[in-house]
Amino acid sequence: MGKRSNLKTKIHRVVFEAETPAGKAFDILVLVLILASVVTIALETVTAFRREFLQYFIIIEWGFTILFTIEYLLRIYSSPHPFRYIFSFFGLVDLISIIPTYLSLFIVGTQYFLVIRVLRLLRIARIFKLTKFINEGQVLTKALRASFTKIAVFLGTVVLLVFIVGALMYVVEGAASGFTSIPKSVYWAIVTLTTVGYGDIAPQTPLGQILASLVMIMGYGIIAVPTGIVTVEMSRLDRGIGNTRVCPNCHLEGHLLNANFCYTCGYNLPPVSA
Repeated sequence: MGKRSNLKTKIHRVVFEAETPAGKAFDILVLVLILASVVTIALETVTAFRREFLQYFIIIEWGFTILFTIEYLLRIYSSPHPFRYIFSFFGLVDLISIIPTYLSLFIVGTQYFLVIRVLRLLRIARIFKLTKFINEGQVLTKALRASFTKIAVFLGTVVLLVFIVGALMYVVEGAASGFTSIPKSVYWAIVTLTTVGYGDIAPQTPLGQILASLVMIMGYGIIAVPTGIVTVEMSRLDRGIGNTRVCPNCHLEGHLLNANFCYTCGYNLPPVSA
């Protein structure tokens, strides 16, 4: 039992962390495979390549999928709480990145959803110990969580605004100017308020143009609001220095090398070894 536990700990350090040479080498290998897999999927969509090398693409893709499946199973095996890993963000990404190949046996075309593997490249910061980027990423995540309620209220207000403006524009312009329904007028209001401006629909009457001008001006101010909310929250957060050390219990990273317990769940962290 002790040997098995020790093996799981060693595997955990290799597949989940990048603080050791073995862990870094493992993550670099995985990322190289991810890049190669994504490139293979992209090339397979080129008609000339697909016609000439289809069988090779199929063999290569199944090879990648088998390797990623083994990696996924190792992560589950080495985790003290497998279900927490499975339902974590990276756990779901790891699972989704291998499912399409197996589904392609029953549903043609689903293998192209494997481009989701590119999300796994988010692990790259862990490999090269870019702790500054990891830290700032954690700060941004916390700021977004803290800002969620305010941003939700703000977006709700924007939705009401575009419905009101859309309804007004429908009444002012009507079908003669392309505003054939309130939903289409709301679409115009969203495009205008976000300053995208496709130009497929435009007001023709002076009153409609005045209303459109007001919506455009409001658009610049509205874009700045969520940015300001998140910026304020970020300035309140403490930017402590972390690294790629992962808690085996909750799978959060950013623990100091000399930390004994997880800063989130209080789990007793295993010592860092070379």
